[in-house]
Amino acid sequence: MIIRKTSAEIDRMARAGAVVADTLALIGERARPGVTTEELDGLADEFIRSQGGVPTFKGYRGYPASICTSPNDMVVHGIPGPSPLVDGDILSVDVGVTLDGFVGDSAFTFPIGEISGEAERLLEGCQAALAAGIEQCRAGHRLSDISHAIQRATEEHGFSVVRSLVGHGVGRSMHEEPQIPNFGEPGRGPLLAAGMTFAIEPMINAGGSDVFLHDDEWSISTADGSLSAHFEHTVAIIEEGPRILTPRASTVQI
Repeated sequence: MIIRKTSAEIDRMARAGAVVADTLALIGERARPGVTTEELDGLADEFIRSQGGVPTFKGYRGYPASICTSPNDMVVHGIPGPSPLVDGDILSVDVGVTLDGFVGDSAFTFPIGEISGEAERLLEGCQAALAAGIEQCRAGHRLSDISHAIQRATEEHGFSVVRSLVGHGVGRSMHEEPQIPNFGEPGRGPLLAAGMTFAIEPMINAGGSDVFLHDDEWSISTADGSLSAHFEHTVAIIEEGPRILTPRASTVQI
């Protein structure tokens, strides 16, 4: 069952989303060569709590950190650690915040120093896929319209969609119904309606779509070692169209 939210509940989700956006902006300021993902995790944890929020990921099914940090060929769920970032890396950072009983969830893939042309194109393609999916978050559309738009935008840029990982509903819990694949035919699935709130999150690879799970049972990387990007917004469907609840903070260019 897809849980629809009232306008007041959507506003509360937006407050959590604002903390998520500010956290990503702060990480964007600090993510530089020589900095460790462990340091970024501590920075995020401190900031989220200073805003009255709780890092949603920490302790979730045993996850040990407050954010997910996934460099280069790692797709998602990377555990922060002591290895420093280096020039040319790309780093996907996923942040979840629980505030006032609701969750905001967003991800951004940061360029670290000077990155390759292929990496730049991958980041641009993933952001285009995210925008295409969000555009379909309108009352009267079908759920698979989101999936199809993400796949089409990804493949138009020459990249592949990870098929074993999905977007999802979000609200009082981090994962609510429905699951939202990033591929598929349009015009299928539940009819979208005002009050639905989704985490739209294309995960795309420069190479093939296959991935594998690391021994830590969290981190997921591309099977062929190709670069991967991940961008995500929490989005509410309102009468006027899609409302992004995790808008990028205007104070920092990320």
